[in-house]
Amino acid sequence: MSTRTPAPARPQSRLSTMPASSTSNTNKARQLNHLHAQLAQLTAHMSDLENLLRMTAVQAEGMRGLGGYAGGMFMAASKVLGEETVGGQQGGQGGEGK
Repeated sequence: MSTRTPAPARPQSRLSTMPASSTSNTNKARQLNHLHAQLAQLTAHMSDLENLLRMTAVQAEGMRGLGGYAGGMFMAASKVLGEETVGGQQGGQGGEGK
């Protein structure tokens, strides 16, 4: 049986060779770049939303027109079917009364 020698201990943290102010400036620059990218993405999404809202408004006007057309068709059908029903009832009552 052979015995293993433990591996040499590795340092847990590495010290940066850059000064602390340089590190904070680098982090700040990275964060600003990230914020700039997010702002650009937000601007693009807002533009897309504006276009979608514009299309939705146009479609809503079309739906309004279709609703008026369907309402007119229902009123016309009600008038035609209502006259047939009234005519059928009057004819039936007149025939029974004779």
